[in-house]
Amino acid sequence: MTLLRDEDLATAFDHASRSYDALVAVNPGYHAHLRRSVRRLGLPGHGEGLRLLDLGCGTGASTAALRSVLPAAEITAVDASAGMLGRAAAKSWADGVTFVHAPAERLREAGVRGPFDAVFAAYLFRNVTDPDAVLAAVHGLLRPGGRLGVHEYALSGRNTDRAVWTLVCRGVVQPAATVLGDGALYRHLWRSVVEFDTAGRFAGRVRAAGFRRVRALPLPGWQTGITHTFVARRATADEEAA
Repeated sequence: MTLLRDEDLATAFDHASRSYDALVAVNPGYHAHLRRSVRRLGLPGHGEGLRLLDLGCGTGASTAALRSVLPAAEITAVDASAGMLGRAAAKSWADGVTFVHAPAERLREAGVRGPFDAVFAAYLFRNVTDPDAVLAAVHGLLRPGGRLGVHEYALSGRNTDRAVWTLVCRGVVQPAATVLGDGALYRHLWRSVVEFDTAGRFAGRVRAAGFRRVRALPLPGWQTGITHTFVARRATADEEAA
């Protein structure tokens, strides 16, 4: 099968939005891993005075992770799927969370403006047509010294990790999704990970976009070697002037 892209992918996520939270709930560590990735941004305190961009927020799991770790921050949460975004916005949120319907490639058109102190993107980059263009846009939205956190399925490159990913998808995720009428989306999920950058290659892509101090950090449990946190930052004003 070919990968779903742009409008087709957004439509598939719209349809899957009604059962998405139930499916991720059976993934051991899903929400804890998101919180771990947020903590790896290394932002101070409880987020007082900080503006955060949650890029590809889905039904709000990543937004909840940001809010849990940095409860005082102002969060702008963006997603291309109206269905997923509607599910997120319908949940109970404290003040300071705003939801915007927009593809990651067209943030400016949707009125999303920087500077942000940090951008967090969970399970996004393997689903965009041009990840380099999105990284460049994110770089421009960050203040000097601002942080980037990417939480993504990016395989280590070992055959065993690809085999585990395939076993989980074909043995558990795809059968359940097919019953719910979302088989095409979750077949896309499997293939998008297999065809996406390895962790090392994606870290190189982030460096090529101008980010500094790029690190690829594994997550624990069955997803070790399958899911990574990538952390980086935009150069400070002094570094950019040098």
